[in-house]
Amino acid sequence: MTDSLQSVLFLLASAVLVVVVFRTLRLPPLLGYLVLGVVIGPRALGLMPDTPQSHALAEFGVVFLMFSIGLEFSLPKLVAMRRIVFGLGALQVGIAVAFGTLLLPLALPLDWRGGLLLGGVLAMSSTAIVVKMLADRIELDSPHGRQIVGVLLFQDLAVVPLLILVPALAHQAGSLVTTIGIALAKAALVLSVLLVFGQRPMRAWFNLVARRYSSELFILNVLLITLGLAYLTQATGLSLALGAFVAGMLISETEYRYQVEDDIKPFRDVLLGLFFVTIGMQLDLHAVAEKFGWVVLALISIVVLKAVLIAALARSFGNSWAAGLRIGLDLAHVGEFAFVLLAQPGAGGLIAPELMQPILAAMLLSMLAAPFMIEYSEHIVRHTLSAEWLNRAMEVHQIAVKSMAFDAHVVICGYGRCGQNLARMLDEESIQYFALDLDITRIREAAAAGDAVVYGDSGRREVLIAAGLMRARALVITFHDAHASLRVLAQIRALRPDLPVVVRTLDDTYIERLEAAGASEVVAEVMEGSLMLASHALMLLGVPVRRVVRRVQATRTSRYHVLRGVFQGDVLGDGEAHERPSARLHAVYIVHGAASIGRTLAELALGELGVEVSAIRRHGLKSPSPAADTVIEKGDVVVVFGSDDAIGAAEIRLLQGARARPGLAKALDKKKPA
Repeated sequence: MTDSLQSVLFLLASAVLVVVVFRTLRLPPLLGYLVLGVVIGPRALGLMPDTPQSHALAEFGVVFLMFSIGLEFSLPKLVAMRRIVFGLGALQVGIAVAFGTLLLPLALPLDWRGGLLLGGVLAMSSTAIVVKMLADRIELDSPHGRQIVGVLLFQDLAVVPLLILVPALAHQAGSLVTTIGIALAKAALVLSVLLVFGQRPMRAWFNLVARRYSSELFILNVLLITLGLAYLTQATGLSLALGAFVAGMLISETEYRYQVEDDIKPFRDVLLGLFFVTIGMQLDLHAVAEKFGWVVLALISIVVLKAVLIAALARSFGNSWAAGLRIGLDLAHVGEFAFVLLAQPGAGGLIAPELMQPILAAMLLSMLAAPFMIEYSEHIVRHTLSAEWLNRAMEVHQIAVKSMAFDAHVVICGYGRCGQNLARMLDEESIQYFALDLDITRIREAAAAGDAVVYGDSGRREVLIAAGLMRARALVITFHDAHASLRVLAQIRALRPDLPVVVRTLDDTYIERLEAAGASEVVAEVMEGSLMLASHALMLLGVPVRRVVRRVQATRTSRYHVLRGVFQGDVLGDGEAHERPSARLHAVYIVHGAASIGRTLAELALGELGVEVSAIRRHGLKSPSPAADTVIEKGDVVVVFGSDDAIGAAEIRLLQGARARPGLAKALDKKKPA
């Protein structure tokens, strides 16, 4: 008992450490589990025994993974993407399986059964890695992103028949046809009964359980359904994973789908992590070292052949070679379902152990390389295909032509609901805007309505320049993806460090990082929602409206530097509200030769002019509310807040004598108060 507890504690501690490291590196945790299994396994350091009990527990990870895939199964989604899913996706998997069945036995010590299994294994890509990376890059809704998702969807569906075939292929060749026929007949019978006659009982049973209003009962019921159907399919000679997939499909047709998905996720992630640890433990580093050349050859062959195949198929579906190559590079690795297939009963007998080790090593290395291939696929395509340079140049040229008429405008990055609402308000104030977005359908409809929006990735330097960044008055990032916002801010910091930038984010998690990257203000949706929630609650409790508004104004004033002064005055008082002069935030870039270089804020006495120094940004780091003894340096961005006249006088005091911007002081003299 003590030894078992020590093993569990060691595994938990190692898993926590590995996940922390891989999360810090922004790599998928499942890669960490694979590496952990390789390192601590009996064929490396020997810190963890490879026992049947651990394999039995890890198999439940596969059960819950297939259950999650079943939950994602959506007939309307398949119908909407049928051309990609059953066209490009089916051809990719079908050609890979045919290649393995017919050609791999000619080059490797395999029969056709092992070749079929290996072809199916190599056809798979990692849904978890690809979807996460595309989401981080805001490319899920791009043309190539939608096609990648369609191919991944068919790969997930193709696992189901392969799960049925693999155990049948392990039988002797003499009875193979009969065995496969029986397996397919049993699968068709079980699936028909469950899917045709199981939907109504499943919905009724979940309604009964949900009316008990017990979260633990609901979770227990989900576990019962998942494991019960998995046991049923195993009892009929099929796999556990197939039954779990069917359970997910049945529940996906009910209104409890999303609740079930949230409840099952902890079980799935933990057990799936253990599954990948056990897969990593199968890798023999000594055998891999002896055949390292074969491992490298296998890795290169997998990545190159798969990328070329998918690129050629994508090209045949009307894509350019550049888009096809990006799709191929993003899917060129081997995914987690490959390990699921190799872990099926009988799979080990179809591939010889001396061949299995180089294949496992090549698969593992391809998954480790996948995030980097996806991250740099655009650069690879750009430097591989000369035509891509022309396409990019044409795209940027079209953006520049459309933005040429705009000056002192607002650049809007992202034209979703928030971006469109902002555009309407700017229109009402007669302020020009120019928007960038990556959703083709949205752009087409908005452009037809007369909105100034074009297709363009706001994280690219040349696109921002073409959108008139150097002439812009401000920039607003309306999507809440913090990593994508940081990419945009990095480009702005290099091109226009003086440009005011407002960034939208979901919560307070990334506020400091976004401000340090150059954001003038970060608007957190959670905070605004909580302010509205609190104000309505206080008014319903009888608190006077004037007091509620003052509290909301005070909170906003302390949080948002740009709103300081905007809410001053008692607009809800008995007397007529006194209209104050408009105040705004303004960034002053300290150029070479500026009079303020080497002087402290106290010496400059900008407060006498009626402005407040809100922040100083230096070397990319933002210092809000700087101290009076802060010395101004060349290259600083001094953010001041006040009226137009006061800002003009402050800019003269900060920059007077600057040689880098001739004529500035003369122009500002006109604004200087008498």
